[in-house]
Amino acid sequence: MGEEKNLENVVKAFLKARGCWYVKYWGGGGYTRKGVPDLLACCKGVFVAIELKATRGRPSALQLRELHRIRESGGLAVLLYPKDLEVFQHLIMAIEDKDPHIMELCVRVFEERIKEYE
Repeated sequence: MGEEKNLENVVKAFLKARGCWYVKYWGGGGYTRKGVPDLLACCKGVFVAIELKATRGRPSALQLRELHRIRESGGLAVLLYPKDLEVFQHLIMAIEDKDPHIMELCVRVFEERIKEYE
């Protein structure tokens, strides 16, 4: 199994264990919108979009645009690499705990990941 799929399975299990709603999105085949992040989740009323990448993966321009649009509309947009899994888990726990300080620190990490490719 590939690194991105392994990451996806870990993230889905974590979200499920925390009581978050999520759906795996596939933007291919001509009937769905391309560029939408891999996982769309709602945790304690907070919308979180997660674009999963293997260690050497790179987001497309379309994926970056969608992440940017989600941030602009008030959602959380996460470009998640395996090295940031723990930060992601802390983000979800901070959402649950309604801890704005930890949420802000985690969001900054993911904003920096996105900026690396813009």
